Amino acid sequence: METFSFSREIPVDAEYDLVVAGGGPGGAAAAISAARLGAKTLLIEGTGSMGGMGTSGLVTAFDPMANGEEGLVGGVMREIVETMYKRGFLGPQVTPEFWRRAYHRWTPFRPEGLKLILDEFAIEAGVEVRFFTRLIDADVDGNKINGVVVNNIEGHHYVPAKTFIDATGDAVLADLCGAECREAGRDTDRIMPGSLCSLFAGIDWKRVLSEAAKSNPDTDAPAGSDPAKVDNWDKQKVHGEALKKALADGHFTQYDRFLPGMFQVGSSMGNLNGGHIFDLNALRCDSLSDGMMLGRRIAMEYTEFYRKYVPGFEGIEHATTSSLMGVRETRRIVGEYEINYEDFKARREFPDQIGVFNKAVDIHPYEASEEEYERFVKEFRNEARPGVGERYGIPYSILAPKGWINLWVAGRCHSADVQVHGSIRVMPAAAMMGQAAGTAAVQSIKTGQPACDLDTEMLIENLRENGAYLPQNTSSKTMTRN
Repeated sequence: METFSFSREIPVDAEYDLVVAGGGPGGAAAAISAARLGAKTLLIEGTGSMGGMGTSGLVTAFDPMANGEEGLVGGVMREIVETMYKRGFLGPQVTPEFWRRAYHRWTPFRPEGLKLILDEFAIEAGVEVRFFTRLIDADVDGNKINGVVVNNIEGHHYVPAKTFIDATGDAVLADLCGAECREAGRDTDRIMPGSLCSLFAGIDWKRVLSEAAKSNPDTDAPAGSDPAKVDNWDKQKVHGEALKKALADGHFTQYDRFLPGMFQVGSSMGNLNGGHIFDLNALRCDSLSDGMMLGRRIAMEYTEFYRKYVPGFEGIEHATTSSLMGVRETRRIVGEYEINYEDFKARREFPDQIGVFNKAVDIHPYEASEEEYERFVKEFRNEARPGVGERYGIPYSILAPKGWINLWVAGRCHSADVQVHGSIRVMPAAAMMGQAAGTAAVQSIKTGQPACDLDTEMLIENLRENGAYLPQNTSSKTMTRN
């Protein structure tokens, strides 16, 4: 490849204690947590809001936060959810049971409410937020970062800091620094598809619920009933026969049997997580661009599908597609530990765990084939789903790039194999990772402990003091390692 070299002098900002790259659920929780602990914190975000997939990506439902017996997600994430509930920003059908006890239940919400709450939390904590700002380079000395180069409407700036958190989802900072990473499609055979989510209006939810209950009298149940039976009621999956008929009629461009569903987010509003963009490589701009255009065409097909085939959607109006592609996997770091499927199956808990979770492995079909759909159903509903009352731990060491001094990750770019990544790549887990990374960065500044050799017993104590649910009976000063 032909190359071009350039150099220029750019302004140098005052030094920060912490720079967080990416304002999704992991980055927002990291910045808020660190600032609350007294760190001078800068958060840079490429879009105009925090929340990432939950806002700009219109993935408007928090993944399961309880296991049928107890709530598993505490700390900043639970604070966000409970504040949204008090302010009326969750779906009208939502009760505290959704996140405090129910089994494998999603919690729908309004994206504008999440944007507002994250703004308020960040301002109150003292986080400096720069929207429309992208990370473009890093100044590295060995395994330590001195600063980053960012770009926005004001041009290039060099930002020095003591610590850094990569919450980009794509491990952009880690990759720029030369930290070892695994890349979907390069280090694995296949890439999980993306989805372009949509917001809709004009839905008669009362009729939708009535028809769903009549069509599926033995499946699932409304809020407040036996939590072991509440599988996908809250997602309002389309009637199976309607989708089968539309596929048989040749309604869709691609024969995609898996439709995650339409979430109720308002009295007549719904949010669709539907339509897969197969073979999408979100680390390539041309693939992302083609995927966005295909996603918009698919969204129109789903609009007409609901209007024509599903009772209660006759008056549906398509309001918008998301401004971000719903990406499920791209690049993951190689951490001090890589959590794996054997850990998941054993429901392993770790002395250095910074969170516990219960969600099934969620590896969407890699292609629109009957075999892939059946593989997904078998895995997601049976083989790779923890049972009621079960949980497994998320260790701190998957947030620490191997050997790095002042760099952490939070969210989708953590260190895990493909299967476990398919469970913990979601918003509640990302926020728990973010709170842990932000807390660890402050601890590192105060004690001089590097990210790769942090006193995790001290970290667990600090997280518990700030609301994290960490039920392990033993803790350790040293982290779990490969």
